Amino acid sequence: MNTFDINTITRENVKAMKPYSSARDEFEDFDTAQMIFLDANENPFENGVNRYPDPQQQSVKTILGLNKGLQKKQILLGNGSDEVLDLLFRGFCEPKIDNIITLPPTYGMYSVLANLNDVTNKEVLLTNEFQPNVEAILEAVDANTKIIFLCSPNNPTGNSFSDESVVYLLNNFKGLVVIDEAYIDFSTKASWVNELDAYPNLVITQTLSKAYGLAGIRLGICYASEAIIGVLNKIKPPYNVNELTQQRAIERLQQPAKIDLEIASIIAQRELLLKALLKVNFVEVVYPTEANFVLIKVDDANKRYDELIAKGIVIRNRTTQPLCDNCLRLTIGTEIENKKLIEALLAI
Repeated sequence: MNTFDINTITRENVKAMKPYSSARDEFEDFDTAQMIFLDANENPFENGVNRYPDPQQQSVKTILGLNKGLQKKQILLGNGSDEVLDLLFRGFCEPKIDNIITLPPTYGMYSVLANLNDVTNKEVLLTNEFQPNVEAILEAVDANTKIIFLCSPNNPTGNSFSDESVVYLLNNFKGLVVIDEAYIDFSTKASWVNELDAYPNLVITQTLSKAYGLAGIRLGICYASEAIIGVLNKIKPPYNVNELTQQRAIERLQQPAKIDLEIASIIAQRELLLKALLKVNFVEVVYPTEANFVLIKVDDANKRYDELIAKGIVIRNRTTQPLCDNCLRLTIGTEIENKKLIEALLAI
């Protein structure tokens, strides 16, 4: 059993600091409907957004908590998942001293945020099957390794990591294991959110940008223990999620049937695209996927990318990424968009 102790990995200055208390934090347990607010130097003329937003996004968290079977104190919301990830660095990684581990090919912002926070990024390549090399990961761990980032389903490969690998890391690493589940809604696997009580060092990040179709509002989600969320709440900006984002998120989260239909459509289109790709003569490998995109290996990624651009179709060229030589990533579009993509691929 992992003897994880959050105090041993939290930055000393963060443990010592007193968080900023915003005007609205002081009244989160009050019925504020009839109160007159003259405390925050706001414009008093009502227009829907003249007041500061709820700093703890209680209404959004209530819905998410009910959906996930969690308490609101186990949830943190951010200005996109990138802010959530950045807060993890700020809360637990000492600049110039600590390090994190990432598993390329993977989401590029982990490395960017490591550089931004002056934290060393130890890269341990995935295996040729795009699975974590658990032995190599644990060999790379030292006394200053604070976080291991796992993206599952992984971007850009599309596959999920084996449960056995994840469990082994959770049990044998004394720092945080962060599982980025941006694409979990397209997967047959259950979310690791269900395992939060079993692993005190487990952190899950999700987003409303993919399956929920709200990339434009920038809302990222972090699920973790109350202790971990407490550290992140201590250092997050007071009003990091704006009022319009909160309103739009609530509206969308109250449409589960519509969301389920859209997810089902994307998955159906994904399966059609996977079959069609087998008929494209320059496609050499079609990798298994549990995301809303497909990674393919082609004869010449740069050439095929340019040919599709010339036909007005924008995809992602991943050929510069480790283990992704001559690979392209194709996002699943609508039925019409998919049809045009397949036609273009077959015509090249």
